Amino acid sequence: MKLKIVFFICLMAIFSIVLNSCKEDSDTTKPVINLIEPAEGDALQIGGENGVHFEVEFSDNEMLASYKVNIHSNFDGHTHARASGASVDYEFEKSWSISGKNADIYHHEITIPENATPGDYHLMVYCTDAAGNESHIAVNVALSH
Repeated sequence: MKLKIVFFICLMAIFSIVLNSCKEDSDTTKPVINLIEPAEGDALQIGGENGVHFEVEFSDNEMLASYKVNIHSNFDGHTHARASGASVDYEFEKSWSISGKNADIYHHEITIPENATPGDYHLMVYCTDAAGNESHIAVNVALSH
């Protein structure tokens, strides 16, 4: 009987060691976004030659992977109804790859076409780290001539 108890204890100890050695430390910390420009309430120029001044800082405890910028209309407060007529609701979405624990991004790649409808828009920035954790930030901007 003692031999069975010792055998059972040894088997449980081995099982516990194997189970604990298979556990991975997983990254559950979301990246941090510090959007510098455009800021809340900024006016973005329709048809501007130089594009929108975009500046942001990303950081993560492990490794960054990508970021995405989305701009969409907010004409009626948040139901995103479409405008009609000769102008068109401006919509923009693009993703970029990044790496490292920190990234300072500065560019003018976002251009607003001449026929974009002036008005209220949301500008959203998403950041994903290498483990798949995602953060986002949103600001209200206006498109104007």
